[in-house]
Amino acid sequence: MKLFFREHLLLICWSIGQSLLVLFIYTLDGHDRLPTALYAFFITQFLFACYLVLRYVSHRHFYRRLSHPLDSLQNSVQSHEAAPLPAALSELLEAQYRKYLEEQQAWQRKQRERSTFVDHWVHQLKTPLSVIQMTAQEDDDDERMSSISEEAERMRSSVEMLLYQARLETFEQDFSVEKVYLSEVVIDAVHEQKGLFIRSHVYPEVKVDDKLQVQTDAKWLRFLVLQLLSNAIKYSAGYGSRVTVTAYSKENMIVLEVTDQGVGIPKADIRRVFEPFYTGENGRKFKESTGMGLYLVKEVCDKLGHAVEIESQAGAGTTVRLYFQNNLTTL
Repeated sequence: MKLFFREHLLLICWSIGQSLLVLFIYTLDGHDRLPTALYAFFITQFLFACYLVLRYVSHRHFYRRLSHPLDSLQNSVQSHEAAPLPAALSELLEAQYRKYLEEQQAWQRKQRERSTFVDHWVHQLKTPLSVIQMTAQEDDDDERMSSISEEAERMRSSVEMLLYQARLETFEQDFSVEKVYLSEVVIDAVHEQKGLFIRSHVYPEVKVDDKLQVQTDAKWLRFLVLQLLSNAIKYSAGYGSRVTVTAYSKENMIVLEVTDQGVGIPKADIRRVFEPFYTGENGRKFKESTGMGLYLVKEVCDKLGHAVEIESQAGAGTTVRLYFQNNLTTL
């Protein structure tokens, strides 16, 4: 209703002004019968008011659609009216909505094709990388073979990250929530990073109760732990320090904590560490930084309904905590 009056306010003023002008001209011409003039003025305004009422009744759905925000794009094409202007608008919106659906379906199809290609390519690449690693590990005494093994491990880690990043696009089709023993996931992740621990002269320490369980997806949780361990090792390399993985209950939550004694994160960077491709000051010192590890951790946690926080101090190490809410189970 408000929108209708705002749109017709100028027309109402114009109609009243026009009627007054006609009365004024008749007065100048010597017609001084005021009751007749007022009656004529009333008749014209009454007829104009009837026109406004009829127009509002025929366009009320149109103005209601314009006055209220839409819950979804589909709601914009569900109203059909007989009046020419609303009908034309409905046809335009329907055509735009069909075009939007076509473009969206085309984009989704391309994304699925891209995801399938990346998935296939990654799996094809993992086999030769494993062969290279195994071959290089047969002669650990050779410095060149040790270097090849290290680079192959680095490539394998990057390939794994690429695979999981591609899977994020179809996350809803690629996860299954179940009860997972934290200790099994953590020990498996530590074992997988064994080579990186040894080469970096960093030592793992696991303090996770064997009976502690959480409701989550085991595969994605393994990815989260691997990313946190990889970061902790990378920024602790050469320090001869420890990376400690701890789990404990807090109120109605279970907290998984990964703590290192490495370089830490400068205060100016701490707020942006979950942004994609942000490497900060440490990224300029550690050339291997991609800025994607913690970003993917945050994305996965959001999709799984877990919380993540980071606490760090430059030169004193970093602690990253994962919170598993409302699924505490100890057997």
